[in-house]
Amino acid sequence: MDRPPKEARTGGPARPIRLGPRSVAALGLISAIGVVAFGWPLLADADSAVTDHAADAPWLFGALLPLLVAVVVATIADTGMGAKAVAMLGVLAAVGAALRPLGAGTAGLEPMFFLMVLSGRVLGPGFGFVLGSVTMFASALLTGGVGPWMPFQMLAMGWFTMGAGLLPAPRGLRGRGEVLMLAGYGFLSSFAYGTVMNLQGWVLLQSTMSSSVAFHPGEPVHENLVRFVAYCLATSLGWDLGRAALTVVLTVLLGSTVLKALRRATRRADFEAQVTFEPR
Repeated sequence: MDRPPKEARTGGPARPIRLGPRSVAALGLISAIGVVAFGWPLLADADSAVTDHAADAPWLFGALLPLLVAVVVATIADTGMGAKAVAMLGVLAAVGAALRPLGAGTAGLEPMFFLMVLSGRVLGPGFGFVLGSVTMFASALLTGGVGPWMPFQMLAMGWFTMGAGLLPAPRGLRGRGEVLMLAGYGFLSSFAYGTVMNLQGWVLLQSTMSSSVAFHPGEPVHENLVRFVAYCLATSLGWDLGRAALTVVLTVLLGSTVLKALRRATRRADFEAQVTFEPR
């Protein structure tokens, strides 16, 4: 009888779950809706009845949930994964939600971000996006952080985790090199996450800020963007730096161990399991 090579018997070198055409379409649709949701106030007329995000949060949340299900279904259809994959998503989302209260509200120290980077790397962009969004939803319920910002946090965290799954994955990139790449991604994307969420909060809190940094509905986009940059520098740079630094530290210290554990779990869950045989 042909004997599987060692690589097949141990599950092979785990790589991010590929994106099929249906997964790409579902992620493209949900991302396009997210970009419109974040950015439409910049283009709204000054006389518009709704010039902040408080009113559009419910419809965004209503659209987000079925689209997340669509991403899961599309990924399963494209890859042939089953119930074990969905169960693993649930477990990781629960762990991420439990990590968030450990640092939330303290100088941006949010340990869940490092887990999202590593999980996105292993699960790939499709399941990574769903994991990030569901984790943020579960953590909001756990911490009482439900409000008009929640669906925007779900989108931003979905993009954050998806980005880790889109990083290059050459066969030779393992060990310290991979961990350092993920740490660098975690550092930069922590600032990107904060900036995206600032755009939502900046519009939502326009009436409470100084006019020099506040959003002015109906004014030219470039003038509002100048005020937005000033707002980010004045209010959240330190917070984002704390998040980025903690993500780097945890990724460097624990990244190798957590990646091995996640890859072992994905092999056992038969994520795109492929067995090859060598001729005798």
